Amino acid sequence: MFRRGDVYYAEDTTTRKQQGLRAKNEIAGAKEICCLKFTGCFVVFLKSRKKQPTYERKIMAKLRINCFAMSVDGFGAGPNQDLNNPLGIGGAALHQWFYPTRTFQKMIGKGDGETGVDNDFAEQGMSGIGAWILGRNMFGPIRGDWPDDKWKGWWGDNPPYHTPVFVLTHHPRPPLVMAGGTTFHFVTDGAEAALRRAQEAAGGLDVRVGGGVATVRQYLKAGLVDRIHLVVSPVLLGSGESLLAGINLLELGYKVSKHVTSQAALHVVFTKENASE
Repeated sequence: MFRRGDVYYAEDTTTRKQQGLRAKNEIAGAKEICCLKFTGCFVVFLKSRKKQPTYERKIMAKLRINCFAMSVDGFGAGPNQDLNNPLGIGGAALHQWFYPTRTFQKMIGKGDGETGVDNDFAEQGMSGIGAWILGRNMFGPIRGDWPDDKWKGWWGDNPPYHTPVFVLTHHPRPPLVMAGGTTFHFVTDGAEAALRRAQEAAGGLDVRVGGGVATVRQYLKAGLVDRIHLVVSPVLLGSGESLLAGINLLELGYKVSKHVTSQAALHVVFTKENASE
């Protein structure tokens, strides 16, 4: 029996529609049923004939990729990432659009910074985020087992996230509580488990995949990302980590919903067909 306000999971859109029709037949006294699709689920809304309309809903947080920079030759990071080159050789140049913005300058405790197109996208990228997901390499340069708990990320005692952050890794580690509301949780049971935990922790807000390239590709290939904002920087890297090689965004259901050029970069937003931005 389908019940008002329940969330039902399905493998594909067709199944969700079939379940929605069956729900409409099974809920007694229903005047209107509306199924809204989210990542892996839909929500049943009920309007009663006898009472004033009431709405009960459980909203699944959207998964977003925001402000992810790539070179004009398609690389999201340079080669040979290490402690001295966390973005790979030449990778820092991908983010020249971001460094002068007011958003970044406030993040590092400096002056107001620049406003305009780039700052608008930077602000939007931080707004409405209740949790983050990072790959192990995005968290730090250490590979394999954690030798100890001394490494606490690239960002100092007060990282810029200010939310729960779920780090994909094969090696367990206790949660790491930082200043400013950031807590790093180390997830060893896969990308989908990390997404579920992040959505639960997000408090109704969205979840952002921060990187690196391999983690972004993993979520894209799985079709789990609702909105993608890529920043094409006027930089040639020649080699490194390719962001979209072998990924057919069209087949995955994405369309270009916005593209804006600034003096420093081209901003392109992709959304799923028939989905709100």
